[in-house]
Amino acid sequence: MADWVEVKGPDGAFKAYLARPTAPAKAAVVLIQEIFGVNHVMRHKADWLAGEGFLALCPDLFWRLEPGVDITDKTEAEWSKAFDLMKRFDQEAGLRDIQATITHARSLGAAKVGDVGYCLGGRMAYLTACHTDADASVGYYGVGIENKLDDARGLKKPLMLHIADKDGFSSKEAIAQIDAGLGSNPLVTMHHYAEQDHAFSREGGKNYDATAAAVANARTLAFFRQNLA
Repeated sequence: MADWVEVKGPDGAFKAYLARPTAPAKAAVVLIQEIFGVNHVMRHKADWLAGEGFLALCPDLFWRLEPGVDITDKTEAEWSKAFDLMKRFDQEAGLRDIQATITHARSLGAAKVGDVGYCLGGRMAYLTACHTDADASVGYYGVGIENKLDDARGLKKPLMLHIADKDGFSSKEAIAQIDAGLGSNPLVTMHHYAEQDHAFSREGGKNYDATAAAVANARTLAFFRQNLA
């Protein structure tokens, strides 16, 4: 069962896509959007997690710029809009919205709340692990994490990162910096996908790889079941 709900944050109210499992959930996962908004891809991922027994919430993080962004990666115009939104996106404000969504999930009965993000959301998932009270965080091919490694001093709960070694938006040097900066942290688990490009788990995308996505998703589920039980 899925619906849209209102989340009250410190800067105002915004919408979040809510997918509920068939049985009462003791744990929730906040999904952090790509640069295309809370589109079909993100709603489908929320539905998948609900099917695995989690309460799933995907907040509209672009609400300050344009509420209800729902675009695809299929046209040049959509890519242009997505990049413009990403450039204007206030990450600190986004973190406040993610924390508000985590708090909202707890108000719905979740004893523990994790988060998972993709692309822009992968970077935000890393920052969520560093700066919120999320119980476990997962980031898929987050871009720019190498510039925020000092934030890892705030890590208190487990973090998993899925890294595409042939990511067109992350250089080999950037990936090496992430490995060096986080590899020895006992709270961090990193999985590398040697032949994968950015967005390898985005169904319908040009870089989608069903095999690699299935491996990453299985690791994500096991991680959440271990840390949100």
